[in-house]
Amino acid sequence: MYRAIARNKRNTVFIILLFLSIISGLGVLAGYVYGWSISWVVISIAVAYAAIQYFAASRLAISISGGQEIQKADNPRLYRIVENLSITDGLPMPKVYIINDPAPNAFATGRDPAHAYVAATTGLLDIMDDSELEGVMAHEMGHVQNYDTRVSMIVFGLVVAIGFIADLFLRFAFFGGGRGNDRNGGGGGGNPIVIVFGIAAMIIAPLVAAGVQAAISRQREYLADATSAMTTRNPDALASALEKLSLYGRPMQKQNSSMAHLWISDPTKPGFMSKLFSTHPPIGDRVARLHKIGGEF
Repeated sequence: MYRAIARNKRNTVFIILLFLSIISGLGVLAGYVYGWSISWVVISIAVAYAAIQYFAASRLAISISGGQEIQKADNPRLYRIVENLSITDGLPMPKVYIINDPAPNAFATGRDPAHAYVAATTGLLDIMDDSELEGVMAHEMGHVQNYDTRVSMIVFGLVVAIGFIADLFLRFAFFGGGRGNDRNGGGGGGNPIVIVFGIAAMIIAPLVAAGVQAAISRQREYLADATSAMTTRNPDALASALEKLSLYGRPMQKQNSSMAHLWISDPTKPGFMSKLFSTHPPIGDRVARLHKIGGEF
């Protein structure tokens, strides 16, 4: 189990380093063609945008999902499970929300444990027994404990930066001049080599960024599963809960692709392309890993 947690953390670090190498390569290429000041401006804008999202995204996610905050008297079962998990993990008590939706699902958000929110749908509460519900909520508390929102915001900033740089390549390829054009006395673009680079960057870079972002999200899901198993000492309960989510899962009434990665199960009805870049690993793989962890106790 501890090896699984360590492996997932290493995988996340490796993927982020890969992400940084991609954006560094694009930044160097953009700086060489268009001037180094452009690269720094683009990266600064991306970092500023990610910082704003970092502080505003949690409340926005709760608002989008339609969550209603509860106290212990409103739903003692859910509240006490979250309260006990907080004590076990040594974390501050998060704010607890219930979402009126028959689709079974749950998510956690918050920039750090002191500003955390956990939410569960009415559909989840209806189909889970107590041990399964504890496993699901321990998974969500695992996201809080592992600072997954912080990781996702870092990745989000890198995705934004790649998008800006890709757009920069295309715009300058057709409408602006690079250093080569300035030396040739023109500033109007149209250099075929630059146009090829611009189109390639516009198409390939965002696809690679989306794929890497999805890979990081999948690793964090595996990590939260392992953290749940460590907290509850009952990985089979979460495995059973995931099998129920696979069996009874359905699209959320309020779907929003921008927060799909937050949920324990994909809240949308994915098509082929969205499956290709899915932020969630296959439930069968997650269940198999949990059973393997169970054999290590």
